[in-house]
Amino acid sequence: MDAIHPQTTALIRKLESIAPLALEEKAALLRLPLRLKTTAADQDILREGDVPSECCLVVEGFACRYNVTAQGKRQILSFHISGDIPDLQSLHLKVMDHSLGTLIPSKLAFIQHDDLHSLMHSHPRLGDLFWRDTLIDAAVFRQWMVGIGRRSAYSRIAHLLCELLVKLRAVELVEDHVVNLPVTQAELGDALGLSTVHVNRVLQDLRGAGLISLHGKTLRVLDWDRLKTAGEFDPAYLHLRKRDAL
Repeated sequence: MDAIHPQTTALIRKLESIAPLALEEKAALLRLPLRLKTTAADQDILREGDVPSECCLVVEGFACRYNVTAQGKRQILSFHISGDIPDLQSLHLKVMDHSLGTLIPSKLAFIQHDDLHSLMHSHPRLGDLFWRDTLIDAAVFRQWMVGIGRRSAYSRIAHLLCELLVKLRAVELVEDHVVNLPVTQAELGDALGLSTVHVNRVLQDLRGAGLISLHGKTLRVLDWDRLKTAGEFDPAYLHLRKRDAL
């Protein structure tokens, strides 16, 4: 009998946030062979140029995709939470064109490419869901591109806070309007093309306007509707089954 790996419940929650799963599909996901690893903060999981033979599931924690310029400046390309497989494209794109790293201590599960291919062969609809997940990733990239290219810093940060809150709520990691947000101001700056000083000023403005409170890593949204307006945020691009249930 195949072993059951409860760590894939994070993946099940993520996939069920975008489409319903049949019982046999959940069972197949729970039987996926895993290699488990606990990783410290600020550690590379994969580096640009690597040729991986497995994919990484974030079980607990926060991760990010990023590139580094020749001058040593980091551009964060996306943030990833529990249930995400941020290197799923390595199933078909053999060489990593960016790096993947942790932001905080994280629990990771590594799944061999061959096992994922076998899973999708025996359960084709799961293959469709993984494809859908990568398409949603692309939709998020488009929104980030609009933000960096056309939105003000105030709107950019408000939009990203809305996005993270909705994504965390979709996988049951938000209580009411309060979330543990372990992203530093420097990391927000690296994601949004802003200096740490500018990020700090905007967060103060959002607090002063009564939209959020931020104490350490605890973010509380005080006025969800006004925060959405400030960020020009419409959750449609996340393609969730329960859109904007906040």
